[in-house]
Amino acid sequence: MSGLKPPTYEVKLPNFQTSACRVNNSGMTLLPSPEILISEVGPRDGLQSVKATMPTADKLRWIDALAAAGLREIEVASFVPARLLPQMADAAQVVQHALRHSGVRVMALVPNVRGAQAALQSGVQKLTLPVSASPAHSMANVRKTPEAMVEEVRAVLRLRDEIAPGVPVEVGMSTAFGCTLQGVVPEGEVLRLAVQLAQAGVDEIGLSDTTGMGNPAQVSRLFKALFSEIGALTGAAHMHNTRGLGLANCLAAYQAGVRTFDSSLGGLGGCPYAPGASGNVVTEDLVFMFEAMGVDTGIDLGTLMAAREPLKAGLPGEPLYGMLPEAGLPKGWHAL
Repeated sequence: MSGLKPPTYEVKLPNFQTSACRVNNSGMTLLPSPEILISEVGPRDGLQSVKATMPTADKLRWIDALAAAGLREIEVASFVPARLLPQMADAAQVVQHALRHSGVRVMALVPNVRGAQAALQSGVQKLTLPVSASPAHSMANVRKTPEAMVEEVRAVLRLRDEIAPGVPVEVGMSTAFGCTLQGVVPEGEVLRLAVQLAQAGVDEIGLSDTTGMGNPAQVSRLFKALFSEIGALTGAAHMHNTRGLGLANCLAAYQAGVRTFDSSLGGLGGCPYAPGASGNVVTEDLVFMFEAMGVDTGIDLGTLMAAREPLKAGLPGEPLYGMLPEAGLPKGWHAL
């Protein structure tokens, strides 16, 4: 960076409040509500994976509907060159609109320092960077090795500290459970990279099943090992449903101690640089699973399913997925 001190950008973080701990009849203290965080990634991960470009006005209506359903974190855009992802050309405008929702943390994906500066200038409240555990995928996705991406993360952290201190920086470790380009990704390599990122100073490190190759036993084992290595820095489970194991993998992650889960309304999503990677876990199904288990998500399922309408309007003809929207809520349904 040059010797000139960059301007400081004021970023207002939402005031996330959870209810006080409750005590049941036996005197047991229960977890605050909501107990888990569902991070909606559809406006970024979903939209970057479809050929059509959703009109900005429809994006904004979709984000409004997601916020109305009770989602507290939404990944609204990625700050990349429009020539690479024209679907994200309106990223700054989308961020500015999303910031109107005081109860939502507005997050954006950035691949490098240049993207981070543009995102912070727009006012985002959280940054997420993709760092692939697979060298083959890393070169295809960002044209850097995983080691070079660790240095890029360090540069982003320095920039954050200079111009927007307090904005969390998350790393999502792509292809942590396997890669369609490389094949098996050794778990030891995933953990080694996670430790390097923790030492760099990131605020959260999540694991992503980018290509849908993971299974519940693997997910449980790797997240437990990650907790052992980096403790409270362990972040989100980002699962894809390529082989039908998305929900099972989320449940395995939950049982291993994970409390943040990425998902996409209607199951949109995938990675343009990972051949065969298909949609994310369906937000509607994920919320239903947890609520049926008695795990409070803070999300209203009826309002959430209604949020499919602006998505359909903005992407007419695009297939949407999900078992719950097809079957509907059970008769007499109420969350436990």
